[in-house]
Amino acid sequence: MDYWLGLAESVMNGKEMSDQEALSILDCPDDDLLLLLNGAFQIRKKYYGKKVKLNMIINTKSGLCPENCGYCSQSVVSKAPIQKYRMLDKDTIVKGAEQAANLNVGTYCIVASGRGPSDKEIDHVVSAVKEIKSTYGLKICACLGILQQDQAMRLKQAGVDRYNHNINTSRENHSNITTSHTYDDRVHTVETVKQSGISPCSGVIVGMKETKQDVVNMARSLKILDADSIPVNFLHAIDGTPLEGTDELDPRYCLKVLALFRYINPTKEIRISGGREVNLRSLQPLGLYAANSIFVGDYLTTSGQESTADHKMLEDLGFEIDYVQKEEVTV
Repeated sequence: MDYWLGLAESVMNGKEMSDQEALSILDCPDDDLLLLLNGAFQIRKKYYGKKVKLNMIINTKSGLCPENCGYCSQSVVSKAPIQKYRMLDKDTIVKGAEQAANLNVGTYCIVASGRGPSDKEIDHVVSAVKEIKSTYGLKICACLGILQQDQAMRLKQAGVDRYNHNINTSRENHSNITTSHTYDDRVHTVETVKQSGISPCSGVIVGMKETKQDVVNMARSLKILDADSIPVNFLHAIDGTPLEGTDELDPRYCLKVLALFRYINPTKEIRISGGREVNLRSLQPLGLYAANSIFVGDYLTTSGQESTADHKMLEDLGFEIDYVQKEEVTV
């Protein structure tokens, strides 16, 4: 048995990898990359078979954010020429859900910029979610920033299934990326979501001048947080942001990162997220041997791949869309 398959077997038997083993994944020789991905696929197949979950984002509020996150085109320090607007009207949010349903998307993600939502914005999202649930029965993920306990409970009661709040980077690297909130602020929001009974979604952005040990620490932190869904973003450096011009990634390293997250979080949904197209490039299909979830359509302020191309990619791989059973929800 080769090393990577043996490591996969030990993970599936409940063994936690050492830091040395975890770093060996990121340092995997390119010649062994397919062997590494085979090990990751064995883990993925055990828990998810050959199914792929589809997610779609609607950017319900763009820009106008007081935070100083170095990667983000919507932050107060960004000079990127993006659209800036307040919360979209309810009809537009619901119309986006109709599009998601037509694309066989299982999870519709309602995202808004800002440090955290006002009570008025929570009211707005709650109203939209109730209509989406009664009309389309989609699984709803909200991503609205730092959340208070009473706000989390209101979202839960409205039918929000999942809440996303990324840790983004390691605790050690956090202050190099933003100083307007702390790493613990992010962890606290994830814990608040869990306490409300909403499924926690939290992930990372790789390629922000972190070390390989930082990447390992991110994956381990999400295991400790017990995030049900882990979006792995790869930095798409946007002109006008503090990280403008940063270009540390290549497609092979991105595949190793996805494998690492699968080995460390074997039972969790691993989603290839922002930066997929520009960083994995022609190797995008190989990422799904480790990950079991992708976004279709556009991201927040950057364009994604045509959704028809994503569906064709899954067909060519012999994978199948993991359809979420759509049920009417009484709220």
